[in-house]
Amino acid sequence: MGFLKFLFKIIKAILWFLLIVFLAIILVQRISDNKKSVAGIRLFTVISPSMVPEYEIGDSLLVKQVDIKDLKVGDDISYLGKEDTFKDKIVTHRIISINKDENNNYIIQTKGIANDKADPKINDTQIYGKVVYKIKTITKLNSIMGNLYGMYFVIVVPMAIIIIGDFIGNRRDKLEEKREKEKIVNDDEDNEEEAEDNQDEEKASKAESVSKKAHYENSKIQNQINKSIKKRREKRRNKSS
Repeated sequence: MGFLKFLFKIIKAILWFLLIVFLAIILVQRISDNKKSVAGIRLFTVISPSMVPEYEIGDSLLVKQVDIKDLKVGDDISYLGKEDTFKDKIVTHRIISINKDENNNYIIQTKGIANDKADPKINDTQIYGKVVYKIKTITKLNSIMGNLYGMYFVIVVPMAIIIIGDFIGNRRDKLEEKREKEKIVNDDEDNEEEAEDNQDEEKASKAESVSKKAHYENSKIQNQINKSIKKRREKRRNKSS
C-alpha cells in the first residue's frame, strides 16, 4: 500500500511537471508572438495539408532551435515567412537546398511535400528551428478538445479528479498524523502510569521490608524482656527455698 501511494505521487508529480512545461511553452510563445522560447523549444500545430503524408492537419510538432550550420537538406524546419502568400505566416516545410550568398550568409529554400512549387528563399533570421518530434499525445488531445465535450472530459474531469484526490489524500494524511500523535500521547501516559505503579510497588516493598525489620526488632526485645523476667522469677524461687 505504501509503495503504491509513493508510485502514485511520483506519477502525479511527473504529469504536473509536463503540464507546467507545456503550458509555459505555449504561454511564452503567445506573449512574445513566437519571438521567445523555453529552452529553445517551441510547439506548433499543422494547419494545412502541405506536408501530407508526413504531417497531417492538427499534428503538434516540437521544434527545437538549432545552429543553421547543423541543418541539412531533408530536414523539416519551421520559419516565419516574409514574402508573397507566406508573409507573416509560420511555415513548416522541408529543406530542398542550402547555399550561401556573396556575403557568405546562408540561403535556404524549402518546399511542402504535397506542394508542386518551392517556397521563397529564406535566411537564418527567419528560422525558428528544426522539427525534432511529432507529439502524438498532444495531437490526440487537440483533436479531442476541438469540441466542448472533449475538452470537458480531457481537461475538466481529470483536473477535478486530481484536485479531489489531493484533498482526500491530504485529509487522510492529517487524520493519520492526528491518530499517531494521540497514540504517542496515550503511550506516554501509559508509560507514566506504569512508572508510577512501579514506584508505588517499590515504596510498598520498602515499607514491608521496614515493617518486617521492625517486627523482628520488636520480637527480639520482647524475647530479651521475657528472659529477664524468667531469670528474676527463678532467683526469687531459689531464695524462698
